[in-house]
This record gives sequence, structure tokens and C-alpha cells, in this order.
Amino acid sequence: MFYEDLTEYDYQPHDSFGDPESGVFGLWYRPTYTRLNVGWLESGRPYPTGPVPPAFVAKLDAIQEVQWMNVCLGVHDCGLCPEEEAPEGNGEVRIPGGPGIAYAAPFLITHYITAHGYRPPQVFVDAVLAVDLDAWAAARWPDVPFPWVPEDAERLLE
Repeated sequence: MFYEDLTEYDYQPHDSFGDPESGVFGLWYRPTYTRLNVGWLESGRPYPTGPVPPAFVAKLDAIQEVQWMNVCLGVHDCGLCPEEEAPEGNGEVRIPGGPGIAYAAPFLITHYITAHGYRPPQVFVDAVLAVDLDAWAAARWPDVPFPWVPEDAERLLE
């Protein structure tokens, strides 16, 4: 699935949050913020390449350890890899940007960066580096630590 970087995300009208540590999947809500696409790559479509700071990749990996968004039952294979070697992803990540903005990236974004040289927009790199992982890790379900989840989010436990 391809979306141009920094275009408005419209794949799903809602977001769902899952907590990989507790195994709880069930905070569904309609976003009150604008979601912007980053890293939705597809074979045959050009994408920016270039180096990224190692600290950025490490931070993005760490974020993906504590945040699961829009996890799907099916998987998406990396379309840039040979089929027999393609890793799979089945969810997304959200990174808070400026006021009213969250970046929406596929879970395979780290693979795209490290294996295919993808260079995300600088605003995304800066936003990832600005994430306070200690604050995110200190709060667990049901007190979701992500600042963009609305107070009135519908909490559905599965």
C-alpha cells in the first residue's frame, strides 16, 4: 500500500491501541488530530533515500516495543524484498508531531529504513527523537501514555 509522505492518512477512520506488555487490545477511538502518512512504500514507486541518525533508528525500534496501533489479523509483506525473504508487518505506529498532528507509519518502517535506505521526512525524524520513552513506559494500561488519545476514547476490552 502506497501513500505519499506527509499526506493525510485516511486508511481507517478510527485508531486502535494495543498494549504488547499486558496483551490487552481494546482502546478504540476516532482521532481528534490530523494523521499524516510516513513510510508507506510500495515496489515500483520512488521514495527518498539517505542516511538517518543511528539514535533515530534505535528510538523508533524502542517506540515499536511499547506501542501497537491498528494491529490487523492479516499481514503485509515487504514489497521491496524478494518474496521468499520479505518480512511481514501487521500494524502501525503513531508519533506525536506538532499540535494536532500525529504521524502514521506502517510497522515495517524500521525495516524500510535499515534494509532499503528509506529516508523519512526530517519532521518525522525530529518527532521520533523528541519522544519521551520514559513517560510512555511509566504509564500502563488503562492509563494510556500517548498524548494524542482523547480523554473520551471508547475503551473496549477483548
